[in-house]
Amino acid sequence: MPEIITAPYLLAFVAVASYLLGSIPFGLVIAKVMGLGNLREIGSGNIGATNVLRTGSKSAALATLLLDAGKGGIAVLLARFFVGEDAAQLAGLSAFIGHIFPVWLNFNGGKGVATYLGTLLALSFFAGLAACLTWLVFALVFRISSLAALAAAALMPLWLHLMGLPSYVVLAAVLGAIIWVRHAGNIRRMLNGTEKKIQLKKS
Repeated sequence: MPEIITAPYLLAFVAVASYLLGSIPFGLVIAKVMGLGNLREIGSGNIGATNVLRTGSKSAALATLLLDAGKGGIAVLLARFFVGEDAAQLAGLSAFIGHIFPVWLNFNGGKGVATYLGTLLALSFFAGLAACLTWLVFALVFRISSLAALAAAALMPLWLHLMGLPSYVVLAAVLGAIIWVRHAGNIRRMLNGTEKKIQLKKS
């Protein structure tokens, strides 16, 4: 009986804590600390690693990528260790939502790609690796970060099915669908040929 009563509270705590962790806008913080300017006024105005890269600082972009991915990964690992597998998936979802709708930025955050990849890596290293490789291949071929992200999100449920990990398919599909919605503007720009390609700012 006590387990039935306390389990919902544990899951609620996991969800809130993971959301708050996911809400930390590392891109904005790193850009400010490194004197790179206001990220909201650079490039796409997004707070993710791709936009940080447009400042010309590869180290800042890498730090943003790792920290944004780490938000999802750490949330999953801690929830799995202290509560269980269901809590791990909830933690990943909550951290992802936190990154997209951060309370600290009036619920106007990033697009969730790095946090999505970090979540997958923590749930299953090989599944996360498949997502990262999918992103990398499309990014190298087309040099469009948004297209690479959309491809990884769309193909991930298939990779999970082929890898024998059906328990993660629903979560991956939900997160992937949100990523597609968040990239609506990018999709429009790709269709009319105006989407920005990956490139470094020349100094």
